[in-house]
Amino acid sequence: MKTIYFLGTYKPMMCGIADYTSYLVREMPAEKCRVLSFNLREYQGPHVSNNGSDVERGLVWYGIPGYGEYSASSILRGLESFGADFEDSVLWFQHENGIWPDDKRFISMLRTLEMPKIVTFHTLHFQNPETAFGLRLCEYQMLHDLLPEVQAITVFSRGVCRAVTAAFPEYREKVHLMRHGIHQYPEICALGRMEVKKKLHDFLLQESDLRRETKELLCRERILLDPEVIIIGQTGFLCPMKNSELLYIFRDGLQGLVRDRKIVAVRIGSPREEVQKAYARQLENEANGHDKFLLETWLPPRMLPLAQRAFDINFYWPSQCTQSGVLAHALGAGAVIVGRDIEGVGETLKEAGQLADTHFDHLMMNTRNLVLKPDTGHWMEEKALEYAHRFSWRNQAQKHLELAQTATLSTERPFGHYAASGEVTMAQSEANPVGVRIS
Repeated sequence: MKTIYFLGTYKPMMCGIADYTSYLVREMPAEKCRVLSFNLREYQGPHVSNNGSDVERGLVWYGIPGYGEYSASSILRGLESFGADFEDSVLWFQHENGIWPDDKRFISMLRTLEMPKIVTFHTLHFQNPETAFGLRLCEYQMLHDLLPEVQAITVFSRGVCRAVTAAFPEYREKVHLMRHGIHQYPEICALGRMEVKKKLHDFLLQESDLRRETKELLCRERILLDPEVIIIGQTGFLCPMKNSELLYIFRDGLQGLVRDRKIVAVRIGSPREEVQKAYARQLENEANGHDKFLLETWLPPRMLPLAQRAFDINFYWPSQCTQSGVLAHALGAGAVIVGRDIEGVGETLKEAGQLADTHFDHLMMNTRNLVLKPDTGHWMEEKALEYAHRFSWRNQAQKHLELAQTATLSTERPFGHYAASGEVTMAQSEANPVGVRIS
């Protein structure tokens, strides 16, 4: 069985792709996966915790130079430090432009590395107007040069799969749909809503770093302890792209449609950079401490899914987003989610039985029906858990291992169609592609 060498950010770097890779590694045999990551001293983002366990187990090498200085030679040094068998190894890149800037440099590096290579794309689009396929023009140009250099690419959504294969039908057998992994939280799911709300209430008052006046406000208002209150909430870092101010607008509109229940909007999260700190002050001005709350605190991993489960409804309306790690936690917690039908996020929500719409007001009306018909919410919880089971990190890790075994540099046997339980598939688009000029 081939050994996978993942390349990208990794714990303790505070990065969604670092988390993503760590969840896969956690579910794989230690002898069949390694990680080549960036020099921690040169990483400009924050760190969340140390990663002593994986380092001690010999799974991670932090030696790739800063993002703009990566090279094939540095990756080869990492492979040599592991004593890699080059004939029985696969390089698996986690791609996002912030991690691997400069497409020409990235593709040149791939061309130099004479080993089987797979790339997972985290941020490709399929609804962008820049090309006839829905890809951004820069994405089209990159894929045009990259696809000949790799054995496979994986994407998270059918939409992206169709877009890429419509644009490059000659490489359709290299394109594989492999869903984003979903967490599973059986202990949290076994708790009733009010039990979870009380646990969240206790954490916020007793363990969080909320300001004293905010804790006193929560204690006085008792929004998490009143069974008559409907909480519509949102978690995650206070990033402007998430449009969290719309949570408060959505609450106001929903309250006007459901007058016999108190609707409360709760945003929990913390800023991690100056732009987010300024955005937090904007949200603070819009919160009123009565039916609109901003709880500026970081939720540790054990509390994030619990908070999502505690919300009667999770609201998600980003300005742009191709995939969401926050939703991976929420679905695993059996949370009820209403959100924007945009790119891969919308596709995920619909396939997981949640509410998604392209129109804000339409989503509000459908959420009204959800509030008035609790059985619908119970059904959505069940569908979320079914989706989480189907695409658990364990299942997705196994599919990575299976796909890696088919990767070969041989010209005698082309890298062909691969399928595992129907979940890792080549798109079957019959679209007639329209050419895009490459400058």
